[in-house]
Amino acid sequence: MKRYRIPQGIKVHLDKMDPDDTGDYKKTEQGKEQAKAITSELIGRLGELQERLYANGERSVLVVLQGMDTSGKDGTIKSVMSGVNPQGCRVASFKAPSDRERAHDFLWRVHYEAPQKGHIGIFNRSHYEDVLITRVHGWVSEKAIKQRFNQINEFEKLLYENGTTILKFFLHISKDEQKERLEERIRDPEKRWKFNEGDVEERKRWEDYMRAFEAVLGATSMVHAPWYVVPANRKWYRNLVVAETIVEAMKGLRLKRPPEPKGVDFSKLRIV
Repeated sequence: MKRYRIPQGIKVHLDKMDPDDTGDYKKTEQGKEQAKAITSELIGRLGELQERLYANGERSVLVVLQGMDTSGKDGTIKSVMSGVNPQGCRVASFKAPSDRERAHDFLWRVHYEAPQKGHIGIFNRSHYEDVLITRVHGWVSEKAIKQRFNQINEFEKLLYENGTTILKFFLHISKDEQKERLEERIRDPEKRWKFNEGDVEERKRWEDYMRAFEAVLGATSMVHAPWYVVPANRKWYRNLVVAETIVEAMKGLRLKRPPEPKGVDFSKLRIV
C-alpha cells in the first residue's frame, strides 16, 4: 500500500490519482470477494495487535480520516475497526468549535482528544478542517493557513516524539461517485437521516476543496506523520487499503509482551 503514501515535500495533483483504482484486484465480483476475504483477515489481525498495544501501554496510534462528504469516513470506521475492543479505541469528531474552543488556539481541543498510551484514537474529521473549510470559505488569510500548516506539523511531531504513531488517510472519491451517494441518501429512507442540505452547497465548491486538499497533503505529509490518498469509489477496496496500512504500521512497532508478574511461579500455580 506504499503506492498511496504521499512522500514528504512533493506537489500533489489529485486529478492524477484514480479514485476508482483497485490495485491488484479486478473490478469484478470475484475481485471484490477476494479483497473482502483479505480485509476480514486483516481486521482479525488488527484486533490482536490492539490487544498487545493495550497490554503494553507504552505506545498509541492515531488514525486521521479526511475526505469530502460521503467519502466513507463513518463506513471505514464501522468496517475496519469492527474487530477491536472498544475499551482501547476511541473516536473523536470535530465539528464547528464552541465558544469556549474558539477562545483558545485551534489545536487546543484537538490535543485533548489525542489517544492515551495503549489506545487507538480515530479522528473522524480533524484539526485539518481548520485549513480546509476555513480556506475554501476565505475565513482566514493565506498567511494564517501557512502558519497553521507549520503549527500542525509541530503538533504532530510532538505526538510522534511522545510515542504516537500517526496515520492520515484522505478518502478520495470522484465527483460523480459523490453525486450517486448523495442521491442514494435521498432515495433510501434508512439513510435519509445522513442527508444534509449543506453537503449539496459544499459540493458546489468541489474544485476549491480539491485545491485545498492538495495543499494540505503537500504541506503536511511527513515521514513521521504520512498522508495516504486512498481510492475510495469502491468501498471494499477502501477498507482493504486502510486496514492493511494500519496493520503494517502496528506490526512495525514490534510491541513486546508485558512482563509476567514478579514472584509468581506459573509452573506450580493451580486454579481450583
